[in-house]
Amino acid sequence: MLNQTVVAIDKTEKLIPMHRTAYIYLLITAFLWGGNAVAGKFAVGHVSPMLLTVLRWLFAFLIVVAFSNRQLQQDWHVLRKHLVLLAALGGFGFTVFNMALYSALNYTSAINVTIEQAGIPMVIFIANLLLFGTKVRLGQIFGFSLSLIGVALTAGHGSLANLSSLKVNFGDALMLIAILVYSGYTVALRFRPEINWQSLMAAMTFFAFLTAVPFAIWEWNTGAAVLPDTTGWAVIIYTAVLPSIAAQVLFIKGVEYIGANRAGLFINAVPIFGTFLAVFLLGEAFQPYHAVALVLVLGGIWIAELSGRKHAALSADAAP
Repeated sequence: MLNQTVVAIDKTEKLIPMHRTAYIYLLITAFLWGGNAVAGKFAVGHVSPMLLTVLRWLFAFLIVVAFSNRQLQQDWHVLRKHLVLLAALGGFGFTVFNMALYSALNYTSAINVTIEQAGIPMVIFIANLLLFGTKVRLGQIFGFSLSLIGVALTAGHGSLANLSSLKVNFGDALMLIAILVYSGYTVALRFRPEINWQSLMAAMTFFAFLTAVPFAIWEWNTGAAVLPDTTGWAVIIYTAVLPSIAAQVLFIKGVEYIGANRAGLFINAVPIFGTFLAVFLLGEAFQPYHAVALVLVLGGIWIAELSGRKHAALSADAAP
């Protein structure tokens, strides 16, 4: 199945302009990550956060390695030179982020998590500006603000006034850590080695698994571990295959094509897709404000991306 996905990706890259290919990849990523948030809520009481994380990345690593052995041998000389960077990317971007997110869902509401995840693109903007001087255009700021209103509308159940009643707790502090970690991961992707995605994912999922092991041991020793039941195993398998492998590959390709600032905006679509999946999977009612929020989020992303793409084109034309 994964090999067929790779073939489809290669064909898409040849048939569709690069920025449009990036949009497809990033929207699919947002959809799968929306499913990850719903799966994380399903996991509560069926498998503990640290155990879920370690098993998720172990399975993801084994799946990737199963069909990447030859590619790993070809890329080993490059991987060996970048092991520290890949360990950091896998450990922080994959493990620490997901442990913080899954743990947060044990303490705070999905509404709070939805709002807080929407802060990731802004942190990426600020980090790129401070570290690399990447300027943010007025159209990007307007588009981001519009999409943020859509996210807030969803989180506030149709009324922005409802946001004032949300309570901040320990789970929200964990989500702040998750936001900072994933923003840093996204910005740092510019330094990844230029190797086949199979080798890249094999290395990062391996280090993600290693990073998660001590936390799983700690969870077990404190008596907080919950062994997976049928629902827990279903969550583990889903998160290992789709959010862990497919979505991460597509997100990396999206960042490669249009940059971290522009790709990061698509993260604001995650809560919208998560809401629709909750309606479908959890039987929650679909409300008119869901449709309005979807228009605001996707419209905001489109306006911001249009501004970013125009600036990128002008910069390319001005280059010698």
